[in-house]
Amino acid sequence: MESFFIVVAVIVVPLWIVLHYVTIWKKQGGITAEDQDVLSTLKKNSETLEERLEIMERILDEEVPDWRHKSHEHL
Repeated sequence: MESFFIVVAVIVVPLWIVLHYVTIWKKQGGITAEDQDVLSTLKKNSETLEERLEIMERILDEEVPDWRHKSHEHL
């Protein structure tokens, strides 16, 4: 009997939750304006982080030319 509850808790409940929210998402018919704003902000933030990373890599390339090779030696 305990195994039945474990199966329900591990398989049925998460599956039900996922299907529930998929159904709600399909009823909405797409993303809202608020969701679009959030996605736009996230995209802008990711582009800023990418630019910063490129700048850091350029600085490292100038200061420590073989830093990429050294970092792979430790992996």
